[in-house]
Amino acid sequence: MTNNKLSIIAATVASAAALLGPQAAGLAQAATDPSCPAVEVVFARGTFEAPGIGDTGQAFADALNAKLGQPVGVYAVDYPASLDFQAAANGVADASRQIQTIATTCPNTKIVLGGYSQGAAVAGYTTASAIPAGFTLPADITGPMPASVASHVAAVALFGTPDEWFLNLVDHSAPPITIGDAYVNKTTELCNQGDPVCFPGGLDRSAHSAYKNNGAADQAAAFVVNALSSTPAPHTARDSA
Repeated sequence: MTNNKLSIIAATVASAAALLGPQAAGLAQAATDPSCPAVEVVFARGTFEAPGIGDTGQAFADALNAKLGQPVGVYAVDYPASLDFQAAANGVADASRQIQTIATTCPNTKIVLGGYSQGAAVAGYTTASAIPAGFTLPADITGPMPASVASHVAAVALFGTPDEWFLNLVDHSAPPITIGDAYVNKTTELCNQGDPVCFPGGLDRSAHSAYKNNGAADQAAAFVVNALSSTPAPHTARDSA
């Protein structure tokens, strides 16, 4: 193929991206490796949900697919999601490993970290920039993710994040959830009024299960799409983040 033809093709692609707007242009630039998705959602399900991303996670992924007009990659954080809340540390370790793997093997993929209920705690802890004072890390967690990884995470979406009162109720040893400095400005936390897990004084148990069908997933997806469109691809070549 001649250089002239290559130039024409490149110009055509650029024009199409321009017509679709910065959102489409940014995502097109992100997927340089055909085996790497332009966007990958790393999502932790809630307590007692079957392995996978759970109902809220699926509603969120579906809403994101619809808004982007293309399917996103999805990774279900591997952890028990049981009443053994200390085992949530397994999810933090797994989410951290997956994010760092994507950053290394697919450096132009934009990562969206998310979670619901206990899974929101898992995702929140994953963003931590420091080890909480007096807290001993489990053996499979070496510490916060490297600072260089933060540029690969375009957005964080949390649904029904356990507040400090609830954490103390289920596990006195659990540290408070503090979103890391590098992630706080690209994080949205949704808490339904009356949700006893995240809303102070909340007593409406049905509010905690409503995120999947009350518009919260669509609201979070809108936030994420905006973050994706305003975040440049983190790298143009492989790195060791």
